[in-house]
Amino acid sequence: MAMVTTPPPRSTRRRPRPARLPLWRRARRVLTVACAFCLAVAAISWLPAVTGSRNLSLTVASVEWLRSHGGNPIVSEIENAYYELSAPEKGGPALTALPQVGVGAAGSAGTHGGGGEKSTEATAYAPPDVKPLIHPRLPGEGIWKKAGAGVGPRSPVLLTTFRSDPEYPQFVAGVAWLDHARTELEYVPGLAEPPEPLEDRGSGEVPRHLRRRLVATFNGGFPLETSGAGLVYRGKVRETMVNGIATVVRYRDGRVDIVKWDHGPGAPKNVWFAKQNLPPIIYEGKLNPNLSDGPEWGETVNNATRVWRSGLGIDAQGNLMYAAANYQTVESLAKVLQRAGAVRAIELDINEDWTSFISYRHPGAGRPSNLLPEMFRSPERYLTPDERDFFAVYLKPGQPW
Repeated sequence: MAMVTTPPPRSTRRRPRPARLPLWRRARRVLTVACAFCLAVAAISWLPAVTGSRNLSLTVASVEWLRSHGGNPIVSEIENAYYELSAPEKGGPALTALPQVGVGAAGSAGTHGGGGEKSTEATAYAPPDVKPLIHPRLPGEGIWKKAGAGVGPRSPVLLTTFRSDPEYPQFVAGVAWLDHARTELEYVPGLAEPPEPLEDRGSGEVPRHLRRRLVATFNGGFPLETSGAGLVYRGKVRETMVNGIATVVRYRDGRVDIVKWDHGPGAPKNVWFAKQNLPPIIYEGKLNPNLSDGPEWGETVNNATRVWRSGLGIDAQGNLMYAAANYQTVESLAKVLQRAGAVRAIELDINEDWTSFISYRHPGAGRPSNLLPEMFRSPERYLTPDERDFFAVYLKPGQPW
């Protein structure tokens, strides 16, 4: 007789459900996924910004990307903390020498115009030497020197250095003087500034066919998004102009000036270009009384924070004067330009990444040289595509080198 085996009865016990994750762990997972998604989206924007041909280091390109994507308050807080920690102390040992600039004395002891007075074409105007603030005077201090070799007795660009503050005897300012009778000024857009749309932007560098006449280049001022100011380029208003703002203007007849804008949002027909940047720091020979009040001349750092600063002035004869130095407040920068002879002036860029003045010793942009050896950017800066706008100074057509 066959035996029948009966299968064991199935268990009626239910399998235990997996333990439910605590709320905080679920929230952490959701946050991790969300952050990863945001980082992936940000990377899509960040990678082109730091790998494009914008003539910037990875660090600077990343900071600029962060600024343009809502991170400006974070960057500003970090910068202010850094500058406060690294603020220089007053006093210290006196310098025994100044940086060497130019190729030889050009305007001292009454040469080229007798110390700053108008004269005949044969002895054309040259600026008077800058009177030193600290004595005894160091060799070459405040003495104008030619920026180019072989330019003859009348140099289109003169350079000098001097100690800018008796309380800080190691601070050195560099100043350049540009002869309006021999030179002309052009505004050159960069690859990223001014922002789009700008259909006739160009290559972001000094055009090759103009380099034979190039004598100097220098930084163009705050980005328009930062300054909230206006721009006229090639006779057209590209960003709305703002009254009361310091403005570098070139007119269609070639004349250049620094003015406090009063033409409203548009521009007169005789304006070829006009670049605005904050209120004037010098106007009609006097320092702006608000120079030490708040962050008006720098969104990222306060007016009184000592950083690299640059500015552009104009003297009573209509010649432009560029100045730059490290560890400057906006007020001390204005005093440097005033002492050098500027009657109106505008602050340009601040911070070491943006401050550049470059002169060229030979025709064809040969042997470029920074105004001060501590300037961070390469003297080749504007001979390759650059992200920021700048000014180029050329010999007028027909002027001999």
